[in-house]
Amino acid sequence: MLNLIGTYHCKADTKGRVMVPADLKKQLAAVATSGFVIKRAVFQPCLELYPMEEWQKLMQRVSGLNRFNRKNNDFIRRFTAGVRTVEMDATGRLNIPRDLMDFAEIDKDIVVSSAISIVEIWDAAKYEKAINEAATDFADLAEEVMGGGNDIDDGIS
Repeated sequence: MLNLIGTYHCKADTKGRVMVPADLKKQLAAVATSGFVIKRAVFQPCLELYPMEEWQKLMQRVSGLNRFNRKNNDFIRRFTAGVRTVEMDATGRLNIPRDLMDFAEIDKDIVVSSAISIVEIWDAAKYEKAINEAATDFADLAEEVMGGGNDIDDGIS
């Protein structure tokens, strides 16, 4: 299982090319040859970069949805809107399509942040705003998500 670590500040050039930070590139090396899928995030104004293997796992779940259910069909259409395959070039750059850059309102300064097995790509100002806004509610969120009903003694705080 892929567990990516790190948050990195980068720059995108006018063509949407982003140099993947060396540390993240090392972490992605084992999956880079299969390529990636980039898409709009569902809950935030950012992009999500999935290693192909992670995308295939997700698509197995999505493909199990009944397409004759209108909500499922609408979900699939919206979830896959703007989805593209991308590859890291020989110099370690990703080329982000213009329509996805526009969706996330990414201009030049970006943040590339690991989110377990995927990577989020943010406009730097929007990332800082999202982190700062969430900071006040994070303790409550952590307690709700991780604090209750967990009978596993895993040694996590």
